[in-house]
Formats: sequence, structure tokens, C-alpha cells
Amino acid sequence: QVQLVESGGGLVQAGGSLRLSCATSGRTFSSYAMGWFRQAPGKEREFVAALSWSGVSTGYADSVKGRFTISRNNAKNTVYLQMNLLKPEDTAVYYCAARQYGGSRWSQHESSYWGQGTQVTVSS
Repeated sequence: QVQLVESGGGLVQAGGSLRLSCATSGRTFSSYAMGWFRQAPGKEREFVAALSWSGVSTGYADSVKGRFTISRNNAKNTVYLQMNLLKPEDTAVYYCAARQYGGSRWSQHESSYWGQGTQVTVSS
């Protein structure tokens, strides 16, 4: 079992930055690809970014490429999403996800575990 707990969401003005954290439990953290998804009101949950289980590859949605960066600290069993140049359309609930031996991109249906989500609101 893997448990995921997100933190770091909040309200920020357009152009600002936030860093989301996802703390994981479980002794096999290093065998999991970690990702971030988001869901805006009335929309489906969508892929944002992921880091392969090996830590070698990263993947990003086109809408966040160049603004968001995913990283992980295996010693702390934590994955991060640094979000810069935020836009109002980035407003959503952000979810951390894990997929054992996953790559750098997957769909929400392929996720093995989910966090509870953290709200990010970007004002214009």
C-alpha cells in the first residue's frame, strides 16, 4: 500500500508561484512513478506532469510545459510540483498519483494510488 498526502495549495495571483508537495508512505517509494493530475470544476481530471519510477524521464502536459517542474526526493519519500507563471486557467484541485514501475506519462485510469487533493486558485 502507498498513501499520498498533498500540501502546498492556496490562493495566488496570476504570474505567481506555488510549490506542491506530496508525501508518501510505504517502503517501495522508489519503485513508483509519481505524477500530478488536476481537475477543474465541470471538467475531467487531466494529466499535468509525471516522473518515471527510475527518475530519468519527465513528462508534462503542453499547457504547463516550461512553467511547471516535477521532482522527487527519495530520501524524504516526497515528490514536488513547482508551478511558476501561474495563470487563472491553472485553477483546479491538484492530485498526486502513483503508478508502480510507471513511465513519464499515464492516464488517470492507470494510476494505482491517489492523494486527497489540494486546491490551487489563481486570481486574475
